[in-house]
Amino acid sequence: KGAPLLDIGGGLGAIQHDLIAAGVSQATGVDASAPSLDAARAESERRGPAGRVTYLHGDFVDLAGSVRPADIVTLDRVINVYPDWERLAGLAAARAERLYCLVHPRETRMVRLVILGMNLVLRLLRKPVRAAVRPADAIERIARENGLIPHVSRNVGAAWQVSIFRRG
Repeated sequence: KGAPLLDIGGGLGAIQHDLIAAGVSQATGVDASAPSLDAARAESERRGPAGRVTYLHGDFVDLAGSVRPADIVTLDRVINVYPDWERLAGLAAARAERLYCLVHPRETRMVRLVILGMNLVLRLLRKPVRAAVRPADAIERIARENGLIPHVSRNVGAAWQVSIFRRG
């Protein structure tokens, strides 16, 4: 209740909207996709919390120096598609004053196979984005380097893992 949120790569704003409904005081959404930000903004206006959400367009790695820390920092399915994911994860973790929350692909053979197939299709379509499984121990190392300790880790479905770290 009352905590500020920083949602990195939040797309359409699902996490922002859900956490504001749950009591977050205000949110900042950062996304490199202008159409996603437009959709998130429209949804905020429809739901009512538009005045409590700030939207920043651009790559968080480039904007990080000007983005204020927040009690809660979220990255939902972002590090798996970001090329310099370790830098992104470190900059994001540094801005988490209480909780640092990530959703990322699980480290399983099946998930790796699915991602391999997805990347093949993306390559054939000449899309620049590629997905990858990021090692959970590397994610934890980056969090620890930024003064965060593991709090909760849960598998969600066959493909995703939720990792939550808290300020030590």
